Amino acid sequence: MKIMPLSEGSFTIDHSKVFIPFDPVTDNMQQRSKGSLLVEIQPFLVETSRDLILLDAGLGFSQHGVLQLFDRIDSLGYAASDITKVLMSHLHRDHAGGLSFKDVYTDAYHLSFPNAVHYIHKQELHFALYGGNPSYDATGLYLLEKHDKVVLLDDFGVIDGYITHQLSSGHSLFHQVFFIREDGDTLLFAGDEAPQLQQMKTRFVAKYDQDGKKAMALRQEWWEQGQKEGWTFAFYHDISTPTFSFR
Repeated sequence: MKIMPLSEGSFTIDHSKVFIPFDPVTDNMQQRSKGSLLVEIQPFLVETSRDLILLDAGLGFSQHGVLQLFDRIDSLGYAASDITKVLMSHLHRDHAGGLSFKDVYTDAYHLSFPNAVHYIHKQELHFALYGGNPSYDATGLYLLEKHDKVVLLDDFGVIDGYITHQLSSGHSLFHQVFFIREDGDTLLFAGDEAPQLQQMKTRFVAKYDQDGKKAMALRQEWWEQGQKEGWTFAFYHDISTPTFSFR
């Protein structure tokens, strides 16, 4: 199993839910609006013997009209069309913005990864489209509702015999996590419930989680089990330590 981080870089976000690029060399946090948070955004590409998998789809940040995510994938020697599965922990803007793109000529939205089967929790998609929550941008997600490349998941199950998904509901109500198991290795991708290495090592209750205590308990549970069983973790919001392995 090969795990490749696809960093989109650092951004600040405030109550407006607008992500603004942040360069730590030239930008100053004190000049950003009061209450701004600094976040790193990092999807992952995972190559297994059967699939090329994308773990969450990033913010959808574009440079010169091209998704930065496409550039990251190209730099690793792959193309967006090579991806066979997209696994979505949840559909907040910074995780789902790269799922689709708008045609500049027709204004229609298209899947960014046209050959991939997209795995999304069924209630998460409904809530993203109709819940009215500002953490979601439904505009580019409507095409997912009845698309033949989208599989809507229940609370627990196994995909193709080696990928387990389960509802976790710590960060957001219908957040889910994925375990990819191959050749004795286990990779846990837990989206915003295991976003950074440091949060795995401390008892931290995040104000941005819908159930912070549950998310904290899940992190402790996964960390302890991962240590016993030799898991690898992929951290979506930790560019300095994108992965950590007990193997």
